[in-house]
Amino acid sequence: MSKSTKYLLVSLPTSITPSHHRDDALDAVSATVAPENGSVAPFPIPEFKIGTLDALVQQADELAKLEAACQGVVAKVGDALKNILEGDEAQIEKMKTVNDKPVDQYLRTFSWNKVKYRADKPLAELIDLLQKEAASIDNDIRTKYTQYNQVKNTLATLQRKQTGNLSTKSLASVVDPRTLVQDSEYIETHLIAVPAQQIKEFLKTYETVAPMVVPRSATLVASDNDFTLYAVTTFKKHSVEFVHKCRESKWIPRDFKYVAGGKEEERREVERVGGDERKLWGETLRLGRTAWSEAVMVWIHVLVLRVFVETVLRYGLPLDFVCTLIRTASSKQADKAKHNLDDKYSYLAGNAFGRDKKGRVKRDDPSEMHGEGAAAADYTAYVYYDFEFQ
Repeated sequence: MSKSTKYLLVSLPTSITPSHHRDDALDAVSATVAPENGSVAPFPIPEFKIGTLDALVQQADELAKLEAACQGVVAKVGDALKNILEGDEAQIEKMKTVNDKPVDQYLRTFSWNKVKYRADKPLAELIDLLQKEAASIDNDIRTKYTQYNQVKNTLATLQRKQTGNLSTKSLASVVDPRTLVQDSEYIETHLIAVPAQQIKEFLKTYETVAPMVVPRSATLVASDNDFTLYAVTTFKKHSVEFVHKCRESKWIPRDFKYVAGGKEEERREVERVGGDERKLWGETLRLGRTAWSEAVMVWIHVLVLRVFVETVLRYGLPLDFVCTLIRTASSKQADKAKHNLDDKYSYLAGNAFGRDKKGRVKRDDPSEMHGEGAAAADYTAYVYYDFEFQ
């Protein structure tokens, strides 16, 4: 599926040809679009149970909202796949199939799923079923993707603790417990990460930044390119002030409590979370592939219902129409195809469109018919929807 591929779903009455025959209508649409602008193929739509006019108008609004929601679900699943596969376009394309078919093949060979969505059911039931499926897919991918991201972030945090500098990394493998004063009633040891450029200042002033710092107690524990870690002993009753003064001086106090076997426990934790992350990565990827397939199918079935309902509202009964899928290779081709359709079939809108002296299509003020704004600007003389996949 090319990223530039754009699809147009167009429904027209068979009365566009003198014979009123669907094959002739399809040929007429193909000739109007012109081969250089896109390929035209029949798109089968079942005849659904039609209720009242009021119900159809309401369902048209519901389907418009539902289709927008379905597009959002497809996009959300696509974003999840992109993030899981770290933007690997080749792998992403492999995941984006519908029933193990490329999207283009699925659309060109589309048939209504009569097993899941029985065409003899009322439209309201079909809309409700599709709405619930879209919500279920959305919830499933959101839950699993959130779970994966939480574990991924936990692993990243643990790995930073293993590989960061002395101001952030775990000290379990750095500090010798013999360096620390432990189990004393009156004094305790503080571990201070001092920026490399402040070591001289630290050694010169640490004894006087707070009362009752044990003189000459600063002991070098470890160093890296950015920080040097010192152990400093103070009396407990002035510990809070000492830590506060260290922060004011841009020296970083490190919270650390020695636990026997802590180094091994941290290593095991990284391995455990790493295993969880790999497992969830696989689960999320498999769900993403399935969810994308299902979300696209729901979206296209909703589009089919939109075309059907709008066709009934536009052309009335008895139903006698042809629906076509127009595949274009770019937005520019799609625009040309639509321009040709507008030019040829503007008369279907009655007084909505007229022609200038040169015979070119012109529009009267659409706001008089459909209100102000985007809805008016998007009005076409025939049933028309366009869509593409990112």
